[in-house]
Amino acid sequence: MDGPLVQGTAYLDDPLFWPVHLGTGLRGEDAQRSAFGADWDAAMELYRRLSAESEWPVFSVPLSSGLTIHVVYRNIEGEHGVDYLIHHPAWSTAEVLAVDDGHFMGPGMAWPELLSAARQPATGGVADPDARLLLLFPTLGDALLPDDATTALTTALTALTVIEEPAEVASMLLDNQGQWTSAHWWLAGGVCINDGGHSYRNPGNTFALPAGRLLEISNALNGGEATGQQTFG
Repeated sequence: MDGPLVQGTAYLDDPLFWPVHLGTGLRGEDAQRSAFGADWDAAMELYRRLSAESEWPVFSVPLSSGLTIHVVYRNIEGEHGVDYLIHHPAWSTAEVLAVDDGHFMGPGMAWPELLSAARQPATGGVADPDARLLLLFPTLGDALLPDDATTALTTALTALTVIEEPAEVASMLLDNQGQWTSAHWWLAGGVCINDGGHSYRNPGNTFALPAGRLLEISNALNGGEATGQQTFG
C-alpha cells in the first residue's frame, strides 16, 4: 500500500485509542456517551492525529502460521478508512480481510477466529491478547455469537480503557458488529466461509479471494484447526 506508513504502537498505551478505534460500532449518543464519557474532546483530538494525512499508523498482528494482519489507517483526503490486510512473506501482495470506511467491505472474521487470532502467541508486533482482540474487533461479523463473547470483550475493555461500564459498551459493540449485516459462518472442505454480501471470504461473491488464499487464511486464523464440516458460532 502506498502512503506515509508509520508504526502506530505508541497509540496502544492511550486508553482513549480503543473507543476511537472501535468508533463505527458505537452508534448513537448513548453508545458514545458510555464509551467516551467526559473525554469526548480529547478523543476527537486523538482521532485528528490518527487520521492526519501526513502519517498512516500501522499496527501489525503476527499469527503463528507466519501470516500477519496489518491494520492500516488509510488517511487519504476524502477516502479515510481503516484497512485490515493479511500477508505472508511468500505472497506477492497482501490480501484484504475487511475495510472499515464509508464503502465498507466485510466481515473478515467469525468470533472463534477473532478469539483465536487474539490469543495466538507473538514475539513481535502487537503481542498482548487484549490489544489484539480490540484491534481486530472491527473485522467481526458473526450472527451466532457464543454466550461468553461479552465476557471476553468486557475483559479486554477493562484492561485497556477507562470506560466506566465496560460490560455495557461490550454489549453495544457486539450488537453493532461492523457496518455489514452479521454473517453466518461454516466450514466447507476445511475452509471457513460465510454468506456475507460484502465479504471477501464468501466464495459466492465475484470479488471473493481465490480458493487457495481462503484456505491459508482460514487455517491461520483458526490456528491450523479449520478442518471438517461444522457450523461456527
